[in-house]
Amino acid sequence: MFTGIVQALGQITEITPLAEDLRLRVDCGTLDMSDVAIGDSICVNGVCLTAISLAEKHFEAHVSKETLSCTVGLDTPRAVNLEKALRFSDRLGGHIVSGHVDGVGQIVRFEPVGDCILLAVRAPHALSRYVAIKGSITIDGVSLTVNTVDKDSFSVNLIPHTLSVTSLKSLGVGSRVNLEVDLIARYVDRMTQWNNEGDSA
Repeated sequence: MFTGIVQALGQITEITPLAEDLRLRVDCGTLDMSDVAIGDSICVNGVCLTAISLAEKHFEAHVSKETLSCTVGLDTPRAVNLEKALRFSDRLGGHIVSGHVDGVGQIVRFEPVGDCILLAVRAPHALSRYVAIKGSITIDGVSLTVNTVDKDSFSVNLIPHTLSVTSLKSLGVGSRVNLEVDLIARYVDRMTQWNNEGDSA
């Protein structure tokens, strides 16, 4: 589990094809790797990956065909948002994030508003039911608060700090991003469906 509070900005530096899968080398930037072991999870642009090889300043991960089919940004060298797995003693500064991407969205607005950026995203229709005003959503591994919702689109505000410590500053209109909706909303929706199915049985 993660919190969506990015701990470092890293870089995918090497990509090795493995049949239909990929092996990635990720340089960790300022991320402290001293407490990371082989087999640990690291969130890379919102995607939970397992470290299969470690060094002081980088790690490697195996990315399956399934993961590649439902995410973006792992198949090209680029800057990526990094977060180590949450420990029970850590502060939950963002919200509960699983690192299991729910879908891919597309940026439809990227506009300066004072010192901030208004970022609007068109989400897959199936995810829109889970997006609520003042609720939480994860974009490329970053926990953000939803400001507005309009059918399948929603907007968030990026403050200068978020822009300075994440890869979101490099986005623009047309960019595609990994989305993870609020986990609690998913469970509430499933329980509601279950109750309705029981009532109609």
